[in-house]
Amino acid sequence: MGIEESIQNTDTKSPPEPETATEPAPPVQRPRRRILRTVGLIAVAAVIGLVGGTAVGYGIQADREPTALPPLNQPGLAYPSKPLPKGQEPEPPSAKDDHQAKAQGDLRKLLVPMPAGARSAGEDGWQSLDAYADSYTRPESALEDELDSGIRRIASRAWLVGEYKRVEVDLVQYRPGSTLGAVDHVMQQQRIATREDKSASLGQPVKGSSDGRYFVYPVRREAGYLDMYEARAFIARGDIAITILMSDTHKIAESEIRSLAERQLGRL
Repeated sequence: MGIEESIQNTDTKSPPEPETATEPAPPVQRPRRRILRTVGLIAVAAVIGLVGGTAVGYGIQADREPTALPPLNQPGLAYPSKPLPKGQEPEPPSAKDDHQAKAQGDLRKLLVPMPAGARSAGEDGWQSLDAYADSYTRPESALEDELDSGIRRIASRAWLVGEYKRVEVDLVQYRPGSTLGAVDHVMQQQRIATREDKSASLGQPVKGSSDGRYFVYPVRREAGYLDMYEARAFIARGDIAITILMSDTHKIAESEIRSLAERQLGRL
């Protein structure tokens, strides 16, 4: 090989490229701490400004003269400011107008009297709670319910007319302020009366009462027994529940139970 060819071959060879070293990437900046710190500084500044503003406000208010409040627009009191002179006091309501006074007296005197020609059926006056509960189909449950309702006392009167006709009137009084009382007792008895199969209707309202109702039932027949007719009335008057039960072997006129219910209500 000649000298020229040797030089040409040497010129055609490119010098070796130097190895490039991989430079590390610059670290990623994390501004989170800076942001939190800035927010913290703003919050501190806000608290300081609030405390300072409150202190300045109190100082300004303390230096001002007190402002009088406007008078209240209140009408005059309904009762006198001083007791009335002796002899000029209003008279208390009479027993005729004070229904509560009647209820607090002898409850037996408020029972309707027996009609002429009737004879006592054994119940006339105060009735014990045990005897009253025994008249229910489930005496133990009835006794517990009445005690929970705040029952106070019971006045009863029962009489017989003819051979089979029997009438019973109960005045059941409950303690004042009881959660349950006369109205609940009457409502429960009315619900029972309307659910019975022998009930002919939902009852009729008793005149002079907001919730009283009376019921007249169709005849009940059973082999080997006399026909049986019934009528009932349930009325609430204040803390007293009125119950009227009437039975006979002959049909009971609607006017009879209605009249008795109205007369008993009128006595309260």
